[in-house]
Amino acid sequence: MLNTIQPVLQTTPARWNTLTKNIPVELLMRKPAPSEWSALECLLHLADMERNVFPARVKAILAGENFPAFFPDDQGAQLSPDTSPVDLAAEFEALRVESLKVLETVTEADLERTATHAELGVVSLANLLNEWAGHDLMHLVQAEQAMMQPFIAGCGAWQVYFEDHVAK
Repeated sequence: MLNTIQPVLQTTPARWNTLTKNIPVELLMRKPAPSEWSALECLLHLADMERNVFPARVKAILAGENFPAFFPDDQGAQLSPDTSPVDLAAEFEALRVESLKVLETVTEADLERTATHAELGVVSLANLLNEWAGHDLMHLVQAEQAMMQPFIAGCGAWQVYFEDHVAK
């Protein structure tokens, strides 16, 4: 299982670095719908999770400790108008490097260890690691969907091929 999760977690920063270095900032900041996150907000959330959540939860489970829930809308950082996408991606990458060091301490036997999540109840380390990898991929998909919206709107008759991707 670790050999499936680690590559996802290792490649996510490079994907964000590529996006932030090559995509215009206006597109990175474009929300697909008023209540949805932009690509840059997805990246900020991932940095929050590296800073405050995933490595801390791995350490808690390994130490036999329970941990609180995290509510991104209340506890997460907010984008400022001068946020540099490239700098944010670099910060996320540096945080992830440190997180991967924590992950390197995990053994297959540790995957069965459990703790209580304040909102969800008992979870295993295996559950958490699967959620971490899925979380990375989910927010990459969400970010790409946000950036996709103006292209969908401008593709005319081809819009029928994008019906599943139109933000509502």
